[in-house]
Amino acid sequence: MTPERMETDDLGLQPLDALMTKHGLSNHALVAASTEQLSHKVVQKARVGRRLTSRAKTKILNALHNALPEQKFAHRDLFNY
Repeated sequence: MTPERMETDDLGLQPLDALMTKHGLSNHALVAASTEQLSHKVVQKARVGRRLTSRAKTKILNALHNALPEQKFAHRDLFNY
């Protein structure tokens, strides 16, 4: 992996991390709430700012809606890229 690529892949803590912490959700709680194939590894990558595919971001969003059904979020609420 080139140094340029490494710099662009790590985008720092994402708003998702603060949101999950605020609501007391662990990575496991989000995986358990998902009706799709979502792994703990993908959730952790999403929280720390590793670049994800749009499909993975949508899985995270859907799992969050299942875990917190009273609230609605958009991709821009969870990720700053």
